[in-house]
Amino acid sequence: MADPYLHDVSRLTAVELRDALAAGELSARESAEHFLREIESRNKQLGAFVTVTAEQALKDAEAADALHARLAREGRREDIPALHGMPLAFKDLTDVAGVPTTHGSAALEHKPAPEDGALAATLKGQGVISLGKTQVPEFGLTAYSENRVAPPSRNPHALGRSSGGSSGGSAAAVAAGLVPFAPGTDGGGSIRIPAGACGLVGLKPGRGLVASGASAGDTAKLVVAGPLARTAADAALLMDALVPRDQAPDGGYLANVGLAPEPLRIGVSLDSPWAGVYPFEIEPEAMDALMLGTKLLEKAGHNISEADIRYDNRYPDSFTTAWTAGVGSARIAPQREALLTPLTRTFRRRAQQRSARKVDEALRFLRQFEHDTVAQYAEWDLILMPTLAQTPRPVGWFTGGGHSGEPWPSEWAGDADEDYKRQCEYAPWSSMVNVCGLPAISVPVHTTAAGLPMGIQLIGRPGSELLLLQLAAVLETH
Repeated sequence: MADPYLHDVSRLTAVELRDALAAGELSARESAEHFLREIESRNKQLGAFVTVTAEQALKDAEAADALHARLAREGRREDIPALHGMPLAFKDLTDVAGVPTTHGSAALEHKPAPEDGALAATLKGQGVISLGKTQVPEFGLTAYSENRVAPPSRNPHALGRSSGGSSGGSAAAVAAGLVPFAPGTDGGGSIRIPAGACGLVGLKPGRGLVASGASAGDTAKLVVAGPLARTAADAALLMDALVPRDQAPDGGYLANVGLAPEPLRIGVSLDSPWAGVYPFEIEPEAMDALMLGTKLLEKAGHNISEADIRYDNRYPDSFTTAWTAGVGSARIAPQREALLTPLTRTFRRRAQQRSARKVDEALRFLRQFEHDTVAQYAEWDLILMPTLAQTPRPVGWFTGGGHSGEPWPSEWAGDADEDYKRQCEYAPWSSMVNVCGLPAISVPVHTTAAGLPMGIQLIGRPGSELLLLQLAAVLETH
């Protein structure tokens, strides 16, 4: 094994690690052992992983090494899988064969999944080694990753702060170097929120591009899978594995991510469809990030102007109806309902009391909202705003309770409606992107005086995933 890789594999980017594994300079087993040691050493403080599958990971790594050796012997290096031996983790909403999927809920029986879900199957087919399952909020419902199953996921930049949600454990793991990158899923901000909180590049692809991100209970078609990574190139590498080749750019995302885009018309907007029901304040640190991002984009030759976006005030009720419909139909034994968190229990009860007609009306409204909003956005090449309106929140802040690092007590201090309100004020520019089916990216551009990362969000037109990654690559060079 080459000397540089003996020192600190965590310092390698995902692309560099991929290259070392493909060249045989580092074995899949050596890589897996390194990251498993990091998880063993640091996860107790971070709460990023709910389940660590070390034994299976080492078996899979040995099988990957045997395959690599055979293909090299036969002169078939071109057949080595694109992500051969790459370690990563799946959020605990994704089925991985033989591993319990908790969905972040103590109300469910945690039986091992009989087979891989579509996302895990896609990435395992590309050669990845799964190291385990990462922390999520119950059923992926919230912008923070705290539940009754395991300790909360904490922000590697400040352990008293949340890593966001719902891909919070995955974001914490990537930001802390416990894995080189990770797939997240995003139904209302669940990639971009933790990316913003943890200082990562987080890309939500457009609707339908990544088939393995779809969810059976997602009637509004909000959810899509995408990458969480430390660099734009690492995110592009994961996109190449997630997107079918016939739908990817010529040559793929990674091959093109370093090309600077032509000058773009970018509209800055602080308007939010939540502002009518939850008027929110934007913290100075969020505005600092926006101003710095604007300056960097202008320096790169792009034209920035103010965008006045009008949103229909019926949005909050319709989105909430669609967002929580799935939890109403979740199969939970009556005697276990009390194990749900207050927020889940409240929204489940309301969803069960709603008529099918009410849900259909909400879905019809959201399709009209999508049409109207996309038409407004189309006046610009991209829409720009802060990723989050506030700095990463303290652990326990949304629920109104403290948190010692142990699983939550049986009675939470918080109120479900106050919890939801705080989430909407924290991330007021996320969910409408899912409703519109558009691609969007969170890019870290600023660090506060307290050392907390702050990012900007760029929303693109349909099919602009590569363009968003190219802009992220430009911004990370500043």
